[in-house]
Amino acid sequence: MPALLQGAFDSSPGDALPQRILLVENSRTFTTMLKEAIEQRLELPVSVATSLAEAGRLLDEEDGWFLVLTGLVLADGDRDQVVEYFLSRGLRTVVVSGVYDEDLRKRVLQQQIIDYVLKNTPGSVDYLVWLVQRLERNRRIAALVVDDSMSARMYAASLLRMYGHDVYEAADGAEGLKAIEAHPAIRLAVVDQEMPGMEGVEFTRRLRTLRSRDKVAVIGISGNTDQTLIPRFLKNGANDFLRKPFSREEFFCRVSQNVDQLELIGTLQDLATRDFLTGLPNRRCFLEQSQRQLPALQHSGEKVAVAMIDIDHFKHINDTYGHEAGDDALRAVAATVADHARDQDLTARFGGEEFCLLVPGLEEDEALGYFEILRQRIASLQVHLGPTILRMTVSIGVCCLTPQRDSLHLLISEADRQLYLAKAGGRNRVSSSTTATPARVAEALP
Repeated sequence: MPALLQGAFDSSPGDALPQRILLVENSRTFTTMLKEAIEQRLELPVSVATSLAEAGRLLDEEDGWFLVLTGLVLADGDRDQVVEYFLSRGLRTVVVSGVYDEDLRKRVLQQQIIDYVLKNTPGSVDYLVWLVQRLERNRRIAALVVDDSMSARMYAASLLRMYGHDVYEAADGAEGLKAIEAHPAIRLAVVDQEMPGMEGVEFTRRLRTLRSRDKVAVIGISGNTDQTLIPRFLKNGANDFLRKPFSREEFFCRVSQNVDQLELIGTLQDLATRDFLTGLPNRRCFLEQSQRQLPALQHSGEKVAVAMIDIDHFKHINDTYGHEAGDDALRAVAATVADHARDQDLTARFGGEEFCLLVPGLEEDEALGYFEILRQRIASLQVHLGPTILRMTVSIGVCCLTPQRDSLHLLISEADRQLYLAKAGGRNRVSSSTTATPARVAEALP
């Protein structure tokens, strides 16, 4: 196996992630098509060069280069010079070639490039856009390699780093489990079977008690030809399996496929639990999370405030300025609510122009102050609608109690009743029920 650069592609966690892409190609039709596709679909900036000299000037003039997509036929460089030029500058490089030559492809792939893509095949632009997106997103996904063989571990880790991942390494299963517990950013684990003390299958089984399949993808690896090994890995929680020795292309495809699936699951979960317009949790998610949180609050005796928030005269905003303006108003209020909320608070868009918050751990006067500040922050918002500045207010109904068993419905219902009173009292105000007991709240409900 060829040696790979260990640190050339690393960036420190605190650095802003580079975004610029350099496309080096002398076919104007192809570069125009690919540049437009990347910029429109991924919103990443693309610069184009037709020679090594021009590419060098761009690299020297601008910072923040993330990736190079380069052809092999340039006026001022042969095939080997082109690849070596970009790799020597520590740049992730994808070769995009119009030449179908298997010997050339194999020779180029022996260097530290990410991929070799034929540009004149159907779907090549779509594949390149996907590849750029995958590499860009990988920088936010940490990976773990668990293998007692230092050389095998370093090789897999170096591949993952080249593909953009932040990588942790563990020499045995126990060390790997500690890494999983210590680093929540780990979303991918590559695990060897043959390890002393704890084999890969057992490691995978224990990992699944810590992280579910939708949180961490596990790829088992082994050179063992035992036919029972693959089903054992899969039945104990692995997502995939690779047989040693594996090619770099197969490794990349397997890793990318599993990370893609994790992101798809995350997208589906977001669709089920988040409001599409505002990004806040939806009503269902809020109710489920609240029901899980209330028993602990009840046990500790902490007070909890539940608030219903309604945008005043929202129908007038839609009728006067249009539904797009109404959507802008909802997003502005949602962003203010999210920014105002503390880590332990639960927020949601309940439906229409209504929002709901569950705020634990505040005494009655503190809760009122909390929501009064929120009301003022929303009243100070300015939503720009072309030349028009939209201002709005909200009415807030609050119920603050020490929660009792099955009291979520009572809390929300009383907060909703207080919201009605706030609107009846003139709007743009906070109305609260801070001294009622759950029994009295129930008696007061219609």
